[in-house]
Amino acid sequence: MRPKYFLAALLLVSVSAAAQNDIDALRYSQTSPTGTARFTAMAGAFSALGGDFSVLSTNPAGIAIYKKSEFSMSPSFFKEKSESDYLGRKESDNKYNFNFGNAGFVFTYRPTRNDTSRGWKNWNFGIGYNRLNNFHAASTYEGTNNNNSLLDYYVEQANGINYSFLTSTFPFGAGLAYQTYLIDTLAGDNSHYYNVIPNAGELQRRSMESKGSMGEFDLTFGGNYSNRLYLGATLGIASIRYIESSTYEEIDQQNSIPGFTSFRLNNDLKTTGTGINFKLGMIFRATDFVRIGLALHTPTFYQMHDEYSGTMSSKFDDGSSHTFDSPSGSYDYELTTPMKAIVGIGFVIGKMGLIGADYEFIDYSEAKLNSGSYNYAVENGATRSKYTATGNLKIGTEWRYETYSFRAGYAMFPTPFAAGQGVSGADQARNAFSAGLGIRDQDYFIDLAYVFTTGKYYYVPYTLSTEQVQGATTEMQTNNITLTFGVKF
Repeated sequence: MRPKYFLAALLLVSVSAAAQNDIDALRYSQTSPTGTARFTAMAGAFSALGGDFSVLSTNPAGIAIYKKSEFSMSPSFFKEKSESDYLGRKESDNKYNFNFGNAGFVFTYRPTRNDTSRGWKNWNFGIGYNRLNNFHAASTYEGTNNNNSLLDYYVEQANGINYSFLTSTFPFGAGLAYQTYLIDTLAGDNSHYYNVIPNAGELQRRSMESKGSMGEFDLTFGGNYSNRLYLGATLGIASIRYIESSTYEEIDQQNSIPGFTSFRLNNDLKTTGTGINFKLGMIFRATDFVRIGLALHTPTFYQMHDEYSGTMSSKFDDGSSHTFDSPSGSYDYELTTPMKAIVGIGFVIGKMGLIGADYEFIDYSEAKLNSGSYNYAVENGATRSKYTATGNLKIGTEWRYETYSFRAGYAMFPTPFAAGQGVSGADQARNAFSAGLGIRDQDYFIDLAYVFTTGKYYYVPYTLSTEQVQGATTEMQTNNITLTFGVKF
């Protein structure tokens, strides 16, 4: 039996915290090669080299390398392209974005001009912003599914719930399908359901667009002792802004499903967060040729806020159509990202060139969600079982000729998934290739960098307890061009 639309009062029911999961924990624990043009052109391999504003977010000891005060800013152009393969059909999409990789000051105080004596040579303070990740992306996939439907998932979700409470229990899921006549109760049974696509055969299509970024406002202090030992510390005030809009459709393209024409589900999510972390670092100049860098990052402790809503609409062969909106949900919670350790080695070849190599250790299984009203035991358990510790490798070089510099780099980000958890060939491992050039004088510098990053991802539109659901394999390619302007004073 189907009630009329009597549910206005039920829209005040609070939303479950289950909208946050292990996927969110991983998303906000990862970083990308962004920052100044010099830093990105060398793939971020600066933990033992220093002397670049981006090191405030990686190895703060690098600030102590500065001999003069400096201001820099880095506008950036970003393009993302996706190619998806779903049920034998391929689709592509893309997204563009203008942003700032960094902007900030480094102030240098030199208590002595004598570089031959032992003691503190300079004290440096840095303040500014570094972008850590870019969330701008767009993807589309579609294909004909002859095995199941999203409505099968809603039936599983609804079974056992009396129709009178279904919309209040699942206001963002089965309740939407019920109110748009896509699922209904079995005859004589008010708590078990069927759907209008009993034998599959529908075209499924999903398009997603996201935007936003993850960044950090850094306050860094460092010192140079005897031009041999460089120390630094950063207080990072981190920020997250993530906005996602998605549309999922199922269409009777072959006109083979009696009575049914199509349905569409629109979902919107906005996540904001503010956090704090602390970083310690050192660089030791073993010889004039070799430098060794070490850095330790505490977890970032975020206060997060989600806002989300959904709308479902349906069309039938008799010309009828129905639309139902979910409530506007919101939820406050906490996120703790994993700590990170970095070790690096740098080679300084006189005034001719630099070579740097970094190894970053991070255990993604340590990311944790928390809330006073929900313990996230299931979600945190999924994070611990799905993800693992990994090591990111970055290698970069710079060679100089008069006032010109030529740079190149490579960064490898292995899969974050534990053994047996990722999908072979689409396990979110990433590779970044970079190159750049610059002009540097005593009082100013201009740098240009290009970074190409690629990785494959696997998306499953829904899950069923009775059978495996085919997912989409998506290759993401990002192109990032950064231009840095800087002055020394």
